[in-house]
Amino acid sequence: MTTANDDRTLLVVGSYTAASNGNGEGIGTFWREGRTGELTPAGSLELDSPSWLTPHPTLPVLYAVNETAEGAISTVAVAENGTLELLDSLPTGGADPCHLAITPDGRFLLCANYSGGSLAAFALGPDGIPTVRTALVQHEGTGPGADRQEAAHVHMAMVDESGTLVSAVDLGTDEIRSYRLGEEGELIPLSVSTLPAGTGPRQLVRRPGTNHAYVVGELAASLLTVREEPPGTFSVENSTPATLAPGGDNLPGQLTLHGDRLYLSNRGPEKITEFAFDGVLPKAVADHGTGEWPRHFSIVGEQCYVASQSDDAIRAYDLATWRLIGTYPVGSPAFVAPWRH
Repeated sequence: MTTANDDRTLLVVGSYTAASNGNGEGIGTFWREGRTGELTPAGSLELDSPSWLTPHPTLPVLYAVNETAEGAISTVAVAENGTLELLDSLPTGGADPCHLAITPDGRFLLCANYSGGSLAAFALGPDGIPTVRTALVQHEGTGPGADRQEAAHVHMAMVDESGTLVSAVDLGTDEIRSYRLGEEGELIPLSVSTLPAGTGPRQLVRRPGTNHAYVVGELAASLLTVREEPPGTFSVENSTPATLAPGGDNLPGQLTLHGDRLYLSNRGPEKITEFAFDGVLPKAVADHGTGEWPRHFSIVGEQCYVASQSDDAIRAYDLATWRLIGTYPVGSPAFVAPWRH
């Protein structure tokens, strides 16, 4: 980015729009001032419910799910000044896509279709624009939660460092299904890992340099420690409550590994819970207050930026003290992250 101020970084924000009963406008970009953490609007793009955003690893291209009944992926150009331009949109093959992941080499894009209960793969052209859907795998099954587990609901697709192993977290079936990603983008079934009934797995985060990973149990309000051995096969070693002080209704959301800590947002308690590691096991050490319905958050520098969906705001906190240092109006925010990690 051609800014003379190296302390500035660009954040991208996605929101729920009227297409899914939200009141956001689409994607917004904000310049973040490094010393203070203050945000200044940079650009915006009207788009139907871009609830998850993923950057291309090398090109100035951003991918957005359109979390609607039709289900689409939009490809967006990000200019050096933070402004946005829609380049392309194509159907995902399933309803309500909610997560995207890209292979490290930038060749393939993976999409989790939540209501559709499917996992899709797309080939990317040299300009970063998707050219063709190379695979669409339909999951089948149910779980004990009649209202949320009546069918498969793929919530996340996680790509490993090699770019050839894809693990799909299925909230509806209490499973992690892993696939080999073929040279032409085909998804070849590898293994099915079963989690405790009623877990409702939402996200999977690997701990680098180990064979352990952590799974958010959205429906059980839990955080699972799993061992990944062999690659793509997961076995549960431990389960702990998603908050330091469990109780009441809670739908955990975003899990982030930051240094030697894990942070997990909890919707209902309206907390971000901080976990330290006792060996490989996470131990809750603090519940930090947030705005209402903290759907997503990102830690950038010395600040934590929280998409407080029901507050219609991005709320910025000082990470060391958890003091609120800024509130920025955004309708129904669902995602906030740096443009480049």
